[in-house]
Amino acid sequence: MVTALVDTLTRAASDDSLRAIEIRGSGTDFCSGVDWIAGNSGTRPRTGDLVRRVPHAAHRIIELVHTVQLPVVCAVRGWATGLGCNLALAADFTVATPEAVFWEPFLARGFSPDSGSTWLLPRLVGLARAKEMLLLGERVSGTEAAEWGLIHRCVPEAELDDAVAELVARLATGPTVAIGLAKQALHYSLHASLTQGMNQELYNVELSCRTKDFKEGMAAFREKRRPEFQGR
Repeated sequence: MVTALVDTLTRAASDDSLRAIEIRGSGTDFCSGVDWIAGNSGTRPRTGDLVRRVPHAAHRIIELVHTVQLPVVCAVRGWATGLGCNLALAADFTVATPEAVFWEPFLARGFSPDSGSTWLLPRLVGLARAKEMLLLGERVSGTEAAEWGLIHRCVPEAELDDAVAELVARLATGPTVAIGLAKQALHYSLHASLTQGMNQELYNVELSCRTKDFKEGMAAFREKRRPEFQGR
């Protein structure tokens, strides 16, 4: 499943026909995380096995969601655990039900966190709450996640599909190139100075001003109408 998701996101990153990405679980849960027991063949792997494999697997998923220049929306029902939790946190927008559960179970299983959790959580909810989730293993409901600012929004179960569809449609009809560049600049600014951040913005403005959507946006402003962006 990890390999399939990496391949899908990699293709999406270079597909000019796409305007947005939606990720959801196919069953009652978003993602239960890696099944370490089922994945254990009983044969001791070579030393350094995780260091060799994980950067091209679970970590690659988080990097792709974080860097792809398309808006990514996650719809979360039920459990979002481990890698599944971090996938939801890495998305640009995550909408969940009140009953959803966000859980980082790494220490409860005796190993340290991975898949971006120690980077994502402090930036989303601060160090104290990051420690609650990672060091104490506290489970966070969809309601709490929205209150904390961990996710975009929490809606009743019956409204989840419509809320996600409305959000995806809004993003998919936006100026796709400019949205992607804005996402890139936001993430770049997390480890840049003010001057560096503004310089990055400047180059991004130069690029976005050369798009057809920019011309449409200016024309719509002059004509006092809603723009009809084509993602080009």
